[in-house]
Amino acid sequence: MKKLGSPLSFFVALSLPVLIPQASFSQTSSPQIKTAVVGTAANPENAGADASKPQGPAFATPGGNEWPMPGANTALTRYSSLSDINAQNVGKLTSVLTFSMGVDRGQEAAPLVIGDTLYVVSPYPNILYALDLSKPGAPLKWSYKPHPLAASQGVACCDVVNRGPAYANGRVFFNTLDGNTIAVDATSGKEIWRTQLGDITHGETITMAPLVAKDKVLVGDSGGEMGVRGWIAALDQATGKVDWKAYSTGPDSEVLIGSDFKPFYPQYKGKDLGVSTWPADMWRHGGGTVWGWVAYDPDLNLVYYGTSNPGPWNSSMRPGDNMWTAGIFARDLNTGQARWFYQTSPHDMSDYDGVNETILVDANWNGKPRKLLVHPDRNGYVYVLDRGTGEVLSAKPFAPITSSTGVDLKTGRIQYNAAKQPKVDQVVKDVCPAPPGGKDWQPSSFSNSTGLLYIPHNNLCMDIEEGEVGYIAGTPYVGANVKMKAGPGDGHRGEFDAWDIKTGTKVWSINEKFPVWSGALSTAGDVVFYGTMDGWFKAVDAKTGKLLWQHKTSSGIIGQPTTWRGPDGKQYVSVLSGVGGWAGAIVAGGLDKRDGTAALGFVNAMKDLPEATTKGGTLNVFALP
Repeated sequence: MKKLGSPLSFFVALSLPVLIPQASFSQTSSPQIKTAVVGTAANPENAGADASKPQGPAFATPGGNEWPMPGANTALTRYSSLSDINAQNVGKLTSVLTFSMGVDRGQEAAPLVIGDTLYVVSPYPNILYALDLSKPGAPLKWSYKPHPLAASQGVACCDVVNRGPAYANGRVFFNTLDGNTIAVDATSGKEIWRTQLGDITHGETITMAPLVAKDKVLVGDSGGEMGVRGWIAALDQATGKVDWKAYSTGPDSEVLIGSDFKPFYPQYKGKDLGVSTWPADMWRHGGGTVWGWVAYDPDLNLVYYGTSNPGPWNSSMRPGDNMWTAGIFARDLNTGQARWFYQTSPHDMSDYDGVNETILVDANWNGKPRKLLVHPDRNGYVYVLDRGTGEVLSAKPFAPITSSTGVDLKTGRIQYNAAKQPKVDQVVKDVCPAPPGGKDWQPSSFSNSTGLLYIPHNNLCMDIEEGEVGYIAGTPYVGANVKMKAGPGDGHRGEFDAWDIKTGTKVWSINEKFPVWSGALSTAGDVVFYGTMDGWFKAVDAKTGKLLWQHKTSSGIIGQPTTWRGPDGKQYVSVLSGVGGWAGAIVAGGLDKRDGTAALGFVNAMKDLPEATTKGGTLNVFALP
């Protein structure tokens, strides 16, 4: 086995066969938009599904006058009940406010609004700003500077991003790159408590947005490419004390698996699978980090979240299913005890983290009311699960796939394509999706108005070669050379889709030149917002995908749009611009496009991004005249 010269790399060309989303496409008047002919006949598991559309659960209060957390609510619907801005008038939107974030790295956070104050947090050094919306120009009320350790920048895998704060009970909660969770008084900006959770000497960082559920603040770690051991922790909202902590690998006692664990599938039953499905002791630095989105159902009192890739990327070194990585946990909020688990990518071979959003909706499924969890995974499938039991009801491709041929609904197991499995010292070409997946962290939005899911995602494939790697704490632990490239089609690397959850098909789809790395926002005005990496902030018709409005910002957009009502009674829409993140590291990090292995191989697919945008860091706010 040869030792690879760089931690990772990726590649450029495509060959069939490719598993593509099931839909027959016809061109509309817009050359960008493909409209799918949708039907249930091709989806046997959906046969007889009730015609009524899914809805957000009763507890999932849509965003309205305020926007208190990135997902709008704990069901993560990212839907607003406001309709002052709608499909008929959104074309008149105009820029009314900009604010410099003071940092020109990737801006992935969601602006929050509570009362007359807007809260937003920057990438490292994670400055929290409070802007006064009651005054002209929204002047700064206060800023809180946590002064994270500078060394944390050196162990951050994929830019020094932060995905935003959360608000509850007069406090703003957020994380810092060096592994702290902080509570700040929302009125004064004074620190209330600060809890150290991560250890950067082991490669741990924190980039995720915390979720506040009842009296707890839920936080997880990053660092799957550094050989860390993943975990999620619940902190007491009032004091910052750790109430419970659950690991993603190791013995049941540390994963918090006990008598309440009732998984739907038999492969998850057995003692200490977080040890026995690994070679000796590899679970101790086996990844499974929790850097994505956390959801919560107060009726079931269950927390839902995904775990990341196992470490290292070199799958030949770790035979076995590598529990409990690359999957979805349901846990009791009070105790942290696991209720069920489902592994989207057992023995993950392509960095298909399971950390993407788990959106909670209710619907009639095969004639029966079901509480559902919808999860567009990096492996390219949109999963629909029963969120009470963990049973997979549907798994349909939304992006080109060659790494697998489908998901067996009887066993729950993905069916890998042996021809596309990575090999040691041999380049395997045209593996789709690439490591950022059919989609990465960029969150989808579910509309109560249309009953559709709006998915920002990637069209990327890769060539991969596995090689030797050893574990050294706080250093890259990858063991693969990868080169990413555009997926099938005309060279486009991103798409924005409207998805029918019940039929498992696209309703319409928009191709974008670069990966769509921003979040999505849907509203009762039947408008959907998203941003592009070359800096366009767009509004499209929620029903047809027709472009209704766009505004060119000063840098690429990878942030999460939000909408809210200002003190003047008007509806506003806000988004951060500032390219970066893993996809935009070539610009934010000033990387050399001649090195296709840079940024874990993403640079190879993004060589033209520096000609399309520049660094930035700006809060943008829009309103009708």
